Amino acid sequence: MAEPHDTPAVSVVAPVFDEEGAAPALAREIAAAFAGRDFEIVFVDDASRDGTRAALNGLKGEIPQLRVLSHRANSGQSRAIRTGVMAARAPLILTLDGDGQNDPADGPRLVDALSAGGPELALVGGERVKRQDSQAKKIASKLGNGVRKRLLKDVANDTGCGLKAFRRDAFLRLPYFDHIHRYLPALMIREGYRVAFMPVNHRHRQTGQSKYTNLGRLWASLSDLLGVMWLQSRSRNPVGVDEA
Repeated sequence: MAEPHDTPAVSVVAPVFDEEGAAPALAREIAAAFAGRDFEIVFVDDASRDGTRAALNGLKGEIPQLRVLSHRANSGQSRAIRTGVMAARAPLILTLDGDGQNDPADGPRLVDALSAGGPELALVGGERVKRQDSQAKKIASKLGNGVRKRLLKDVANDTGCGLKAFRRDAFLRLPYFDHIHRYLPALMIREGYRVAFMPVNHRHRQTGQSKYTNLGRLWASLSDLLGVMWLQSRSRNPVGVDEA
């Protein structure tokens, strides 16, 4: 396996919290999916209470591209993603959930589509097909996505999919808030970028348990949705900048 470069072409960022059972297998799958490419893997352990961090650190000899960052206090998925993106050395980022339900094999397709789309294309998001979730979760997700898409006009059918490829510099332009990872398409469009979507695989969770409930997600999404609508209403886009 090739040694990592100082400036790889893509950084794969995976936030994890109490995923000792899933994280090592996921790291190996990511490495296999990107074999032959110039990449790094950045896992961000969000102050796990189990052996997640130790399990990942134990893989560094096997996967030289692997980096493991750790929060000192639990700060949520969005903050873990931001920590990983800020530490990333590549201009292109691929994120995926740390529970193993996103398929790393889909990652290179999203990255290639982003790279081929030109600088105005800032994000290529995954849209999960044949979702492997409970019926209640599917219904809640469909309802939430429909309301968000109608109000924000972000053209996204599935912002809850953790599998996203985006440009690091574009992401760092966005205003940060908790749960921002669910509103990246709307915020990228607000900055004048284009976004696109591709169908991706979705898998059963093999270990651990979900960190969210439908009620908890609904409560958070209501205030977040109002906040993003406010940000959209206060946006003024110059379309481009010319220097004489």
